[in-house]
Amino acid sequence: MNSPRLHTLFVLGRVSNLPTVWSNCLAAWVLSGGDEWKKFALVLASGSSLYLGGMFLNDACDAEFDRRHRQDRPIPKGSISRGEVWAWGLALLLAGVLLAVPLGGRTLECALALLAAIVAYDLWHKRHPLTVGLMAGCRALLYLLAGIAAAGTVSNHLMQAAAGLAAYILGISLLARHESSTNRPPKWPVLLLAMPIVPAVLHASSDTVAATAIVVVLFALWLAVALGPLRSAEPQTGRAVGRLLAGIVLADALQIFSVAPSWTYAMLLAVLFGFMLWLQRRIPST
Repeated sequence: MNSPRLHTLFVLGRVSNLPTVWSNCLAAWVLSGGDEWKKFALVLASGSSLYLGGMFLNDACDAEFDRRHRQDRPIPKGSISRGEVWAWGLALLLAGVLLAVPLGGRTLECALALLAAIVAYDLWHKRHPLTVGLMAGCRALLYLLAGIAAAGTVSNHLMQAAAGLAAYILGISLLARHESSTNRPPKWPVLLLAMPIVPAVLHASSDTVAATAIVVVLFALWLAVALGPLRSAEPQTGRAVGRLLAGIVLADALQIFSVAPSWTYAMLLAVLFGFMLWLQRRIPST
């Protein structure tokens, strides 16, 4: 990250959030009983490319808004041209779709649906407040993409886990709309943040209930820590949003431990969580 050019690309791609893309894919893969890990590598590559492409496209679409309101972003700063950001975004989105081709027709269809949701969000989110739901839909579609690649179908558990994650993302997105304001954000979106607990608890078996309970406690504690900046005299919504984004990894851990608790997954998710917190200190998450 010492290279200014590389740092600019990392900022545009918001790479500090990439660990959450990987944990999303892992959770959906485990819930679907995936066992072909070479195929999983393609899922990770496809999901990561689609995510990065969407982030680049977001800055390209928001360039005029950023020139007025977020002059620290790379395009208004003059660190990179808008045309080059468009090129990066489109190339990464195309790569994400092409990487899904070897995963089968149904997975490709899901990748195309995810592509459509990403483009629609990037084009319209500054003009239509209801597009906040598209952001949540993108994460749900990523779950479905990984699950279909693993099993060729979608289980009830996977659908419920995707819905729980979508609710969590929607809660973050609604709070994030107040990042630039000094006003205290509304409290009701906080209820959405607890939704990932529901499918995990519903599907925990007698063999996994203890491990699931431990992760529920850890997840709840992290939510309390993440929401702390909102309780200060002057709410720091941006800081809370960054912590909540890191909590996506823990939301995924809930789903994994409800069906397959193991020290291997525990260590892997801990590394992803710690890696994200480390990245957030260097690259803005939003």
